[in-house]
Amino acid sequence: MEPSTIRHDVTDGVLVVTLNRPDQLNAFTPTMADELEQTFVQVNDDDSIRAVVVTGAGRAFCAGMDLSSEGNVFGLDESRLPTLADMQDLSSPELRRIRDTGGRVTLAIHDCRKPVIAAINGAAVGIGATMTLAMDARLMSSKARFGLVFGRLGIVPEAASTWFLPRIVGMPKALDLVYRADILDSTGTAEAGLADAVHAPESLLDAALELADAWTKGKSPVATALTRQMMRRNSALDHPRDAHRIDSLAMFYTSIGDGAEGVAAFTEKRDPQFRGQASDLPAFYDEWLHDDR
Repeated sequence: MEPSTIRHDVTDGVLVVTLNRPDQLNAFTPTMADELEQTFVQVNDDDSIRAVVVTGAGRAFCAGMDLSSEGNVFGLDESRLPTLADMQDLSSPELRRIRDTGGRVTLAIHDCRKPVIAAINGAAVGIGATMTLAMDARLMSSKARFGLVFGRLGIVPEAASTWFLPRIVGMPKALDLVYRADILDSTGTAEAGLADAVHAPESLLDAALELADAWTKGKSPVATALTRQMMRRNSALDHPRDAHRIDSLAMFYTSIGDGAEGVAAFTEKRDPQFRGQASDLPAFYDEWLHDDR
């Protein structure tokens, strides 16, 4: 079934996901959460896709949660009184209307095997901002805005942003950003360390596609997928020996796979012809991710 709140376009192996509710400034809904989560799960098995770029239709990236819906605007079941013990099995259907919808999206982005780039073309507020923190780079239009505005609404930062944000800007800056709850212009966003680059509106998407190509063209999809997860997960471990365990397995299996071709191409002074696929990673991968949950 075609998604109703987002659009998929493929440009030379890069999936461009466009948040597609322009008349509502691409405001986020539970349906959009479902469609984004499904997109980032399905792309793992699509070996025709090297990377993902996320942008918005019209003049906004995402203006935050759609606050016009009836009932709990965040899509949560107010008849429930969940406890910490209830949250142990996040895959349980019983948690469907208890789990934060933004977190479902950012966890799917975090687990994605392909690099993910945000092309922030306009206002990115609330979940429109926090969803990008799980991505690998944030490129901004000079006309864009970025707001972690939860304090103004009497709610807390969501979408697992209390995990992602301090890792991007450091704890003191993260606290200042969420306490102030300001809406930053593109220059302020870059100065805060949240935007990797600012571009003219007309060149933003091309810049994101160029970055996707620089990261993935001519690279091993297997090594890229493993590297993305190693950087994200190993950096949060308590001791480097734990990273060493994963490094060792990943190095072993890539060295006898695409690594052998990479070495041969280097010594023969030619371009490598990598045959590994991100949909078919070494057997330890699923066990590793399962243990991390």
